[in-house]
Amino acid sequence: MSDLGGLFQVLQSPWVTEKATFCQGQGNQVTFKVATSANKWQIKAAVEKMFNVDVLEVQTMNRQGKQKRLGRTIGQRKDWKKAIVRLKAGQTIDFFEKS
Repeated sequence: MSDLGGLFQVLQSPWVTEKATFCQGQGNQVTFKVATSANKWQIKAAVEKMFNVDVLEVQTMNRQGKQKRLGRTIGQRKDWKKAIVRLKAGQTIDFFEKS
């Protein structure tokens, strides 16, 4: 996983919600949606290489896809994984650059 393509396979997108934004401001934590096969060491390496920050801790959660209904048909969304990354004090990742 030495190339950037592998890093983009691990980190799929930032997870921006009201709670994630609060944690980013208070606890210096950033939340990402990650590949279901990624482990904590791969997530830590990907964040450190892509954003040039020091990662102290990674917490992961496997989330079950919701059941959705369309008429009589019941389907299910894919399962996914969420990672909360705690950064070293004083370091931040800004997804929305202020101009």
